[in-house]
Amino acid sequence: MKRKWHIKTRIMATLMGLTCSMLLVVALVFNLSIQGFIRSRLSDQLDRISKNASEDLKDAGRGPRDNRTFDEQPDRITGTRGNAIELDGEGKLLNVIHGDKKTGTELAEHFASRDIKSGIQNEVVSVDSGTYAVNIITAPNQNGRYLLTYVDITSLMAFSRQINLMLFIVILAAVLLSVLLSLRFSRLLSGPVRDLSDFAKEIGNGNLDAREMNFADIEFDDLVHSMNDMASQLREAKQTQETFFQNMSHELRTPLTSIRGNAEGIVYGVMEPQNAAKVILSESDKLSDMVEDILFLSRMGKATQDGVKEPLDLREVLSLCVSEQRTAADNKGITFSFDFDEDPVMLMIPRHDAERLFGNLLSNAIRYADSAVILSCHFHDDAVVVLIADDGPGVSDEDLPHVFERFYKGKDGQHGIGLAIARSVTESCHGSLTVHNNGGAVFEARFPRE
Repeated sequence: MKRKWHIKTRIMATLMGLTCSMLLVVALVFNLSIQGFIRSRLSDQLDRISKNASEDLKDAGRGPRDNRTFDEQPDRITGTRGNAIELDGEGKLLNVIHGDKKTGTELAEHFASRDIKSGIQNEVVSVDSGTYAVNIITAPNQNGRYLLTYVDITSLMAFSRQINLMLFIVILAAVLLSVLLSLRFSRLLSGPVRDLSDFAKEIGNGNLDAREMNFADIEFDDLVHSMNDMASQLREAKQTQETFFQNMSHELRTPLTSIRGNAEGIVYGVMEPQNAAKVILSESDKLSDMVEDILFLSRMGKATQDGVKEPLDLREVLSLCVSEQRTAADNKGITFSFDFDEDPVMLMIPRHDAERLFGNLLSNAIRYADSAVILSCHFHDDAVVVLIADDGPGVSDEDLPHVFERFYKGKDGQHGIGLAIARSVTESCHGSLTVHNNGGAVFEARFPRE
C-alpha cells in the first residue's frame, strides 16, 4: 500500500528539496566555472613563464639573474606572479631563476622522488609555504636539466574556500527560510482543508446546517459556498422525501383500508361479493400503480436500460393513454380535443416509458382541467413536439419552478413523483419537458427528430 503523507510534510519536503537542489546546482556550476576560468588563466600564465624562462636560458650572453623578464606585472585577473627554478635529472634544486629559495627548495624536495623526465603540466602542489600551480619542462640547451615554473595560488585557494563557505551559509539560510515558509504555507493550506473535511464529516453525519467560513483563498471560499449549497439541497431533499413518505403512507393506507373493508364484507357476508371484488380489484390497481411509480423512481436515470427502444407512432400512444383514462375523464365531465399530424409521428422510445410519460401528463391534465384537455402531436422543424394542455387554473407561480422535482407535491397533487418520472423519461430520450401557463397549464415534450 502506498505510504500516505501529511500535506505539511509533503510541502516542506518539496520546498526544501527544490531549494537545496537549485542552490547546490548553482554552487556546483559557479565553482566549476570559477575553477575552470582560473585554471585556464594559470595554464596560459605558466606557458608564458616557461617560454620566457626558456628563452632566457638560451641566451648565453646574459646571466639569469640579470634577466628582468619576471618583473612583469602580475596577471590582471588572478593577481599572481610567475617564478622559476632549475632542477637536475633527480629533481634536486640547481638554481633559483626567480622567486625565494625556500619555496624553490620545498618544491624541489616535493618532486625529488618523482619521475619528471616526461614533464608535468598544470599540477597543483601544496608545500609548507603554500599552494602552487606547477609546470615542468626540459630546460633548453641544458642536457639533463629541467625547468620548473610555478605560480603561487595560495590566496586563490583561500578565496575559493571563502566563496564555498559563503555559498554554504547561503544554502543553509535558504533551507531555514524554506522551512519557515513551508510551515507557514502548509498551515495556510492544511488549515482550510481540515476545516472543510470536518464540515464534510458533519454533512455525512446528517448535520446539514450551513456554516459561515471565510478563507483568504478564492478556491477555498468557492468550495465552502458549494458545500453549503450542497447541504442546503440535501436538507431540502430530505424534507421533501420525508413529506413524500408521509403522503405516500396516507395514499397507500386509503386503498388498503378499502381493500380490507371489502374483503371483510365478503368474509362476513355483509357485502355483495361481486361488487366488493370489483372495488378490491380497482384499489389493487391503484396500489400497483403506486408501487410501479416507486420502483421506477428508484431506477430513475436508467430508463433506457430497462426497455428496448422501438419506433412508435406517438399519435397511437397518446390515443391509447386517452382510452385508458377515458373513464376518469368522463366521471369529471372532461372532453378531449386532438390536433395530430395526418402522417405518422414516429419516435424511437421504449413503449413502456412512452406510455408512462404521456399517461402521467394526461392524468395530471385530467386532475386539474375544468372541462377540456387538448392533445397536440406534430413534427416541428427538426423536432417532435407533443403538447398536453388543460383549461384549468394553471400552475401557480410558487409551484412553477418545482413541478418536476422529485417528491414535490403542489396543491391537490398526489405523490409528487409523476411529473419527475415524466421528465426523466423525456431526458433519457435526449428530449426536454417544460410547462407554462396559457389559460391553463401547457406541458410541452420536445424530442430531436431522428
